[in-house]
Amino acid sequence: MTAVQQAPGGPPGAPSGRPGGGAPAPGGAAPPPERPSERRLRRAVPGEPSGIARALPRTVAGRVRALTAAVAVVLVALLVAAWAAIADARDGVKVIGKDAGPQVVATGDMYFQLSDMDAQLANALLAGPAAGGGRDQALARYDQDRQRAGVALLKAAKLADETTEDDTARDLLDGIGRYERLASQALLLDQQSGRTSGQPPKKVLDLYRQATDMMKLDLLPKAYNLTLDNGTLVRHTYENKRSDVRSGTLWVVVTGIVLLAVLLGLQAYLARRFRRLLNPALAVATLGALVLVAACAAMLAGQADDLRRAKEQGFDPILSLSRARAISNSANADETRFLLDPARADSYEQVYLKKSQTVLYLKAGNLDEYNAAVQKGLPVEQGRAPFLGFLGTEANRVDDLARPVDTEDALKRVLADYQRVQENDHRMRALVDGGQKAQAAAARGAATADFTRYDKDMQSLIGIHWGAFQQAVKDGEDGTGGWYAILPVAGIAIVALALAGVRPRLAEYRWQR
Repeated sequence: MTAVQQAPGGPPGAPSGRPGGGAPAPGGAAPPPERPSERRLRRAVPGEPSGIARALPRTVAGRVRALTAAVAVVLVALLVAAWAAIADARDGVKVIGKDAGPQVVATGDMYFQLSDMDAQLANALLAGPAAGGGRDQALARYDQDRQRAGVALLKAAKLADETTEDDTARDLLDGIGRYERLASQALLLDQQSGRTSGQPPKKVLDLYRQATDMMKLDLLPKAYNLTLDNGTLVRHTYENKRSDVRSGTLWVVVTGIVLLAVLLGLQAYLARRFRRLLNPALAVATLGALVLVAACAAMLAGQADDLRRAKEQGFDPILSLSRARAISNSANADETRFLLDPARADSYEQVYLKKSQTVLYLKAGNLDEYNAAVQKGLPVEQGRAPFLGFLGTEANRVDDLARPVDTEDALKRVLADYQRVQENDHRMRALVDGGQKAQAAAARGAATADFTRYDKDMQSLIGIHWGAFQQAVKDGEDGTGGWYAILPVAGIAIVALALAGVRPRLAEYRWQR
């Protein structure tokens, strides 16, 4: 009989293999049984990160590099925002202070030159062709006004950026030519008439009426519209650039805060990880970033203020006062027309009242009431003048308390002169009503000195605002000086300090990613 040998360790009847049954282990060797503690350890090992966590650095060196890169990125954003805001500020100052602004002021003077041309034509005809009557002086000023008006018109044409504005400038140029032909014909006929005094012949008056109507109804409105159109360009530039500068300031502050937060975060991480209270290079970089952000924000805020001062303390009052000066001069010419053309005397009287109320408004139904109201007094109390009009706007202008423009004394002189001008007008019209036309003409000539004083004081008031305008423009230009060099140098310095601060720490983890 043959004996059957069983594998050891198995109970009788159990299949051969690992104890307790089951499939035999490969190679014939049975693995040891798994302990409970090994199963607990395998469950405690974390799994692979997923989602955004996979993109985050998982080593100390990687985190330091990421924070340093974040510093560089935010710093570049800060520099770009500051650079763009400075460019907007410089463009605004250039347009308002050097290009369009002064040219618009020059086109505003064109209204005065045109109205004075017509005034001097009336003076020449009223004086008559007799020697020593003042015709030569009036015609000399007429030629001077014509030349200055031509120069101002050329400047206005350069600013024209739309077809409508260009057409207005061309029509104005053609109209000035037609006006000059009518004026020349009137002067020639008056010279040929042989009169030595008295009213000009009817043919002369007819030609003058055509010329003055063309000036009042065609040329002056077009000149004013051209000034308004060009002034709109300056106002839009001011609004856009100042808004851009203020937005740029906000972006500089926001990106600056983010940069400081990243630098402080890097400082805190290095202090916690490496048990060091302060990293000197990073501390200097943080301080430099703080100074850069504060200085840049202050500079940009100053630029926005300079733009505002240039417009509100300079450009706006210069235009409005120049307009008041031109209307005053035209009203003064209406006094001459009142004497020159009796058939239209009533019309010229009403026009004079309307122009006077445009310059300084007081409620009145006629010139007698208006003169009485003016002579009662024109007190000037900052922001609370009892009259309106262009001079009322100037009197009620609220100055910037930080950088005021002292116009009170100059304005008081203008108002005192205006009272004398209105008093002279009242006296002249009273003489005409009394049938004393020769005495009225003499009084008109004597009042010329008072109006000349008024006009000079008005120019002095305009000059104060012109000085404020130029100072604001100069401050704006000086405020951005050197910043195109400061920004890249400061950026390089901050990055270099940040790298110097983290480089020794990275050297300790040279082989980590």
